[in-house]
Amino acid sequence: MAVLEHLQPERVFYYFEEISKIPRGSGNTKEISDYLVSFANSHNLRCIQDDDNNVIIFKEASEGYENAPVVMLQGHMDMVCEKTADSTHDFTKDPLQLRIEGDFVSATNTTLGGDNGIAVAYGLAIMEDTTLSHPALELVITVDEEIGLLGAASVDTTPLKAKYLINLDSEEEGYICAGCAGGMTAVSEIPVRYQEYTDYKWRVKVSGLLGGHSGAEIDKNRANATLLLARFLHEGKELAEYSVSELFGGQKDNAIPREAEALVLASKEDGEKLSAYAAAYTEALRKEYTGSDEEITVTVEEEGQGTEPVLHPVSQEKALFFLLNYPNGIQKMCGFIDGLVETSCNVGITKLTPAVLSCSASVRSSVGTAKKALADKIGYLTEFLGGTFTIEGEYPAWEFKQDSKLRQVLVDVYEEMYQKEPVVNVIHAGLECGLFYEKIAGLDCVSIGPDMQDIHTSEEKLSISSVERVWNYLLEVLKRIKE
Repeated sequence: MAVLEHLQPERVFYYFEEISKIPRGSGNTKEISDYLVSFANSHNLRCIQDDDNNVIIFKEASEGYENAPVVMLQGHMDMVCEKTADSTHDFTKDPLQLRIEGDFVSATNTTLGGDNGIAVAYGLAIMEDTTLSHPALELVITVDEEIGLLGAASVDTTPLKAKYLINLDSEEEGYICAGCAGGMTAVSEIPVRYQEYTDYKWRVKVSGLLGGHSGAEIDKNRANATLLLARFLHEGKELAEYSVSELFGGQKDNAIPREAEALVLASKEDGEKLSAYAAAYTEALRKEYTGSDEEITVTVEEEGQGTEPVLHPVSQEKALFFLLNYPNGIQKMCGFIDGLVETSCNVGITKLTPAVLSCSASVRSSVGTAKKALADKIGYLTEFLGGTFTIEGEYPAWEFKQDSKLRQVLVDVYEEMYQKEPVVNVIHAGLECGLFYEKIAGLDCVSIGPDMQDIHTSEEKLSISSVERVWNYLLEVLKRIKE
């Protein structure tokens, strides 16, 4: 028996469960892409699958809508793969273990992939239903959105005729998104040298953080585990002598790191000093993050004696200097939209390798010059320390359009259905609308979606009742689009 088969809308949750069986982390999208092609073929729908695994499925207008503007329904097939520390889930081969808790669908010990599996499920349910009233539809499902909107950047839009774009990658019902920040992945590599050292080994761990999406949760005052680890190591130098052998934190550029670790070598006495300080440091951090990240825990545990390669003192200083001075978090708030983050940075993945300290971060801004200035600042810091700096997956901002026919349709339908006004907003998280807006002249875009919580974390949840309401809303919007 399927876990979700009794939920409504039935076909939406059917497809959501089906795609949850398919591993689809960013960079691993061939199987889910082929599934979408198979769906199109089985329903006699024209389909394009490109070399990057992006998929476009076409559906003709229903009777009476032959002259209506073509509508693109759009989302991405890849998901962020995060799991709890004790999870044995293998995202390359294991299906997600779905479960229902009250009004929410979640996955056991892993991300759910509601971001953006719900868009895929909505799209397939609409494309198979021959009873609906709608304009001609183009369902565009892209790859690798979560690692820089790569699929939207690469997809060929010349076959598309859409005048309107409804993106289904938002996470709050009742909100109509009408603009978003642009972004990039900033990659720094600082060269390091090692030397052999023998002493007691001590494992330093930072855990218990909430983490979250680096766009949607960047304004929640949540701590970055990697940077807390660097701060602990820096402050620990005043108490004890130690040498760093390992350091790593974060799993995704666009997820705030929840855990980070280092292996240091120190004498028995100095290691115990660090261990004692970890308790005081934990107490101080919990006070600093009262109300936003109160379960932070820092521990130092002995792992016996041994010989390990450790950073040369100069390399160790460079590594800590780099992390302590990295411009993480909110850099500037928007001056004309209350509460909107304009420019931010999230130190995502940090790892000490045999040759370099590697760090990749998600840089976002709704202002192009501010995004460049922040990238230049990170590049300057990197190169000052003798490192190399590169930019990957850059994408443009989606600028707010004052006069939008499509947005007005969504506003009118929402007010009629729910007797209240929706919130029209601009968000700091990146959406693929900006790339399609740039590629297709005159494209009118909006983004909507059902309620989700804690996306990009193992606590991710999708509201069942909200999925149904947004489904009904979406169908009514499509029914209204005739000009």
